[in-house]
Amino acid sequence: MSGIGRQAIVIGASMGGLLAARALADFYDTVTVLERDHFPVTDEPRKGVPQGRHAHGLLARGREVIEDFFPGWTDEVVADGGVRGDIAGDVRWFGHGVALKTAPSDLLGVLASRPVLEGQVRRRLLKLPNVRAIAGCAVQGLVGSEDRSTILGVRVKVENGAEQMMPADLVVDASGRGSASPAWLEMLGYARPEEEKIEIGIGYTTRLYRRKPADLGGKVAIVVAGSGPNWRNGVILYHSEDRWIVSIGGYLGDHAPDDAQMFSAYAGSLPTREIYDIVAHAEPLGDFVSYRYPANLRRRYERLAQFPKNYLVFGDAVCSFNPVYGQGMTVAAEEAVLLQRALREGTSDLARRFFGLASVAVDTPWDIAVGNDLRHPQVVGARPAKVRFINWYIGKLHQAARYDAQLATAFLRVANLKAPPPSLLYPAIAARVIWGNLRPRGAKEAAQPSAQVS
Repeated sequence: MSGIGRQAIVIGASMGGLLAARALADFYDTVTVLERDHFPVTDEPRKGVPQGRHAHGLLARGREVIEDFFPGWTDEVVADGGVRGDIAGDVRWFGHGVALKTAPSDLLGVLASRPVLEGQVRRRLLKLPNVRAIAGCAVQGLVGSEDRSTILGVRVKVENGAEQMMPADLVVDASGRGSASPAWLEMLGYARPEEEKIEIGIGYTTRLYRRKPADLGGKVAIVVAGSGPNWRNGVILYHSEDRWIVSIGGYLGDHAPDDAQMFSAYAGSLPTREIYDIVAHAEPLGDFVSYRYPANLRRRYERLAQFPKNYLVFGDAVCSFNPVYGQGMTVAAEEAVLLQRALREGTSDLARRFFGLASVAVDTPWDIAVGNDLRHPQVVGARPAKVRFINWYIGKLHQAARYDAQLATAFLRVANLKAPPPSLLYPAIAARVIWGNLRPRGAKEAAQPSAQVS
């Protein structure tokens, strides 16, 4: 692919920054990733990814995109200790207080620790001849043109050395939720983006446990979404061949304790005993670690009337979601695809075009996360009729999907960003939801109306 610039800089080497760099590598002679941290020699958590010690899921759509960018990546993750799994058939899903029926599907996922997922992407990225990374590099700010209309590069300090200017034809801020872009823009005379925030006070506690092949009846994961009356959530995921990772927690300060007996009791309050059975009886393989996440946060860069040339904001720096839905890495992957689409049309008006595309891509996961969080009666936020209807309907869908694997898979396709939410309102799906809520107790699944879910 022909180049459109000499040097692109990406701020941040977490998953979003790595995928942004991969997108840019097809268009720029050199792509430089700047990271404040130092990269670990082995795949282990690092300071700049505080959630790296906790359970992580990569949605089906995210795995597909990364595999397209780095063919063979899934095999490499598996070789590094991960496992492939059928997201609908090998995982037990609990939502609205009930378990969805499991059955084979085409939703292929991969489970591994966050450091393994990120490490395999980083290694593949840095094998590209035109990509490099500078660790221990702190970005101090942007360098603008004299009229402040164009970003010319960034000011950096490497290993606490003297500040220096690093020029670039394009700078992409993928530094995460704590991005300094709003402040940097303000210093250059631009408006800060509008922010939408839904306070949820999510916190969860995590511990590793010894895994045995017979655990969980051969399933590789159990996922429990928060529902009334206690709104607690939890996951147990395959972490490596001999380890489970368990993360459990709740909203608005109702966080799991870091005491073994109390942690077990908290796990016992979930709507399935399977997580409790592991926590109470399996050998623990480390200390407890905790993570706090105050709010869903979206910055509306697409609404700014003016924005400097040669600058973009990407990934969690644009929008970060309640992490229990596992959407962040997949949304970053989608944005990388959209960044490539925008760059194919050149760099003219790039920010407006990219932010417009990214906004549409963010809408669905934002609506999923925020809409579900607003089911909690104490979470503050507007609940228009559309949100109330969707939450009511999804609850009815879950009731029917206890017995109907086609409905369960249809829901999981949406949750994995493989299908648009309106697909759950297609007549064939709606008919199954209605029948599933009218069916007499003990009715056979075969009594369901026939429909092909696509």
